[in-house]
Amino acid sequence: MNLDEKFMKKALELAEKAAYENEIPVGAIIVLNDKIIATGRNQREITQNALKHAEIEAIESACKFLKSWRLTGCELYVTLEPCPMCAGAIINSRISRVIFGTHDPKAGSCGSIIDLFDLPYNHKPVVTCGILQNECSSVLSDFFKSLRESKKKSI
Repeated sequence: MNLDEKFMKKALELAEKAAYENEIPVGAIIVLNDKIIATGRNQREITQNALKHAEIEAIESACKFLKSWRLTGCELYVTLEPCPMCAGAIINSRISRVIFGTHDPKAGSCGSIIDLFDLPYNHKPVVTCGILQNECSSVLSDFFKSLRESKKKSI
């Protein structure tokens, strides 16, 4: 197992924790010098806050850890392709590399709908996609399948 797979497995653990909490299962970690310095998972339902995406949680935690808004040299591992809000936060925080597991055909902003990193902003992270794609995709599809089944039972 290479480092990208090792760190994506950690992000998947956070996604599974989010699913257990009835959140859309997305997990994120931030790594600096091959060490995890921050984590995040979706918490929009628990907090009733639209900003509580996994990436935003991890970025906020990394900024506190490093005592800086600049996350140059950091790598963000996230199970699902970042949305426009999260892609903007990645650009603004100067994260050097983004590694995501599976594409998001409904809100993905790193190539699926638009590639915000390809626009002429002042920062462009390196992007790697498809790390543990099957596992990242499965945790999401299993969650939504279970959600649909529970809604049918409540009708």
